[in-house]
Amino acid sequence: MRRTVVTIALVAFSPLGAQQPAAAAAAAAAATTPASPPAGWTVRLDAKDSTKSVSDTKFVVMGPGYHVTSGPAALYFNAKDMATGSYTVHAAFGQRVAPAMGHPEAYGVFIGGTDLTDNAKQQYFYFEVRGDGMYFVAHRAGPDVHKIVDWTANDAVKKQNEAGAVSNEVAMKVTADSVHMMVNGQIVKTFAKSALHGFQTDGQYGFRVNHGLNVHIGNFGIQQ
Repeated sequence: MRRTVVTIALVAFSPLGAQQPAAAAAAAAAATTPASPPAGWTVRLDAKDSTKSVSDTKFVVMGPGYHVTSGPAALYFNAKDMATGSYTVHAAFGQRVAPAMGHPEAYGVFIGGTDLTDNAKQQYFYFEVRGDGMYFVAHRAGPDVHKIVDWTANDAVKKQNEAGAVSNEVAMKVTADSVHMMVNGQIVKTFAKSALHGFQTDGQYGFRVNHGLNVHIGNFGIQQ
């Protein structure tokens, strides 16, 4: 009986020993396999990053928001997120560490998106901030970027600390006759719609994260 018990124990033990390296290998593979974007979402890389792929960026649901560890610069949007008329699109960005690029990089929101999956036809109107306390406003049409406000300092934009961490809430508020750019609840720039040279405010909305950033996106959504 004793010999039988020992034999059974050895047989039972051997598979466990074999399973440990297999489990470790599976865990390692999972850690290095790029996650797919959340259901319904598209990650749209800039045309200049056409040699890269979505797998170079990690975009996941985290808690009540999202987390992006970016490689190339990209737009992030869900096909269901469309806006018309008067509304406010907002998102809170929490940058965790200094940008991997070694210099300030930007994040923000966009509105008025059309044909976003076509490099030649895409259009959107966007507003970004970065960790050196500056903001930027532009319109993209196809491959061309029209700078409306080049990088400009404003006290409403919080600067990153020594570790590179900073949080900023960014919003674009569209009214019947104007578009307001807001950071942390303060208006930093306002445009009359008549001065936008036909730029769309109706259309797809979403957010944008540039190169080499590690950011959490919370409170993303729209008020109408």
